[in-house]
Amino acid sequence: MKVHVRKNDTVVVISGKDQGKIGEVLAVMPKNGKVLVKGVNIVSRHQKPSRANMQGGIVKSEAPIYSSKVMLYCTKCKKATRISHKLLEDGTKVRVCKHCKETF
Repeated sequence: MKVHVRKNDTVVVISGKDQGKIGEVLAVMPKNGKVLVKGVNIVSRHQKPSRANMQGGIVKSEAPIYSSKVMLYCTKCKKATRISHKLLEDGTKVRVCKHCKETF
């Protein structure tokens, strides 16, 4: 499954409980079609005390969400955007914002 975002991209969540939140992509899982976004889809896990975590308790962390629920966020025009691809003169392929033509 192809994922349209990459690690370290800034994305905005377009549906679900965290709709409208903006965050950075921490990890991409193309096999599942999911992404891990910082500060989005926070889940609580109950952890038993162990040598690594002496205290135990409830640990909050991010869980993956489907990549179809996020859109790339353009920092120049300050909104979610689709992307197009463009070839530069030197032959490199870049991603371009559909609204303001800014390269990513």
